[in-house]
Amino acid sequence: MKIKTGDNVLIIAGKDKGKKGKVMRVMKKTNSIVVEKVNIKVRHIKKTATRKGEKIQFEAPIDASNAKVICPECKKAVRIGYVISKDQKKRRVCKKCKEVVDQSVESKSKKKK
Repeated sequence: MKIKTGDNVLIIAGKDKGKKGKVMRVMKKTNSIVVEKVNIKVRHIKKTATRKGEKIQFEAPIDASNAKVICPECKKAVRIGYVISKDQKKRRVCKKCKEVVDQSVESKSKKKK
């Protein structure tokens, strides 16, 4: 999957077509992504003896094929390609402007011991 957590995406199909948001979670097995403030659903929680009932709003997953990554350089919704750099690392690049799309991921670089 070419969409990663933290990418800004544009929704290109469905009821939220045209909305932009940041990817919060990626589910590779189901080819789905969760985008903040997109595909909002409401879950009704039944009341019990100790707490009252309520409605909870949450972002439901959408298919990854319904979203395009927004390039940070050219600010357009683009397709993503791959290029192997000189230091033998695979990088994601914008198909329009050929700039590297990868953002620096600090949380993944720190491994737990």
